[in-house]
Amino acid sequence: MTPRHDPDLKAFASDNYAGVHPEILQAIAEANGGHQVSYGDDVYTEALQDVFRRHFGDSATTYPVFNGTAANVVSLRSMLQPWEAVVCAETAHINADEGGAPEVVGGIKLHTVPTPDGKLTPELIDRQAWGFGDVHRAQPRVVSISNSTELGTVYTPEEVRAICDHAHERGLLVHLDGSRLTNAAAALEVPLRALSTDAGVDVLSFGGTKIGLLYGEAVVVLNPEAARGVDYIRKTYMQLSSKMRFVSAQFEALLSGELWLRNARRANAMAARLAAAVEEIPGVRLSRPAQANAVFVVLPPDVTGRLQKRFRFYTWSEATGEVRWMCSFDTTPADVDAFAAAVAEEMAG
Repeated sequence: MTPRHDPDLKAFASDNYAGVHPEILQAIAEANGGHQVSYGDDVYTEALQDVFRRHFGDSATTYPVFNGTAANVVSLRSMLQPWEAVVCAETAHINADEGGAPEVVGGIKLHTVPTPDGKLTPELIDRQAWGFGDVHRAQPRVVSISNSTELGTVYTPEEVRAICDHAHERGLLVHLDGSRLTNAAAALEVPLRALSTDAGVDVLSFGGTKIGLLYGEAVVVLNPEAARGVDYIRKTYMQLSSKMRFVSAQFEALLSGELWLRNARRANAMAARLAAAVEEIPGVRLSRPAQANAVFVVLPPDVTGRLQKRFRFYTWSEATGEVRWMCSFDTTPADVDAFAAAVAEEMAG
């Protein structure tokens, strides 16, 4: 096949733009020979359970799915009765970037809370965790947090524990959107379970695509009492892969060793390099701390327009001029330096 893009061209729009890590491609190729039982009864998906349990504990049960939206919706639907609701940050991916899937597909009511940094606290949760027993109000049942958040901020293990303890005291469950959990763990230099199992999280959506997989995410049930019927819901929501071995083999390659950590560290380090470089450019203002692999800055609109003709990235807020730059596992120092130089050129122009 004739290549249709420049493989040396990098963007800063999303870590989903990146290709597939070579070790993941190799894992897919190694799983490809011969026949294996379909719909998850294959040897790779069986082995995957042990791989995830090494990271998240002996009670973890893992259900591979195709994408992150499905991981979140399947997770939340399994935790809720039809009359129950989810408390989340206003900026949460399930509220702002799922195309209404929790509501349309899952029939899930979201009680949102404005936050300054994308992070919930026990006090912020209580702004929506009320009305218990009121037949007129969708009953709060699940608190959903993202780590790292949509604003690039990171919860510490202590912050996650405080949320889980508070939620459980109020009879609520906790869901973690971990599409970038690897980046959060790498940033804090803690194990994956420190931000999930050990902190009291009940159900986790674990991300793979943003950290080097071809495709695939996972619903990980950490508390068996918190979720019901995940296997049935996964099928009903069209997320039961017939050739599941190819999803599972990718996760095994990612998590059996330290590939996840190497990839996350690289992405985070490149974001830190980019933030440091552009902070020195007159007129560029970092609008949020670069704690994981996201950099948020405010630019003049004309500069943004010119720069987007050279590199792909997204405007976060038209009103304020804030933009978001994402670094990936395959972002290099040369990529960052070239982009920072372009920012300086456009600001000077």
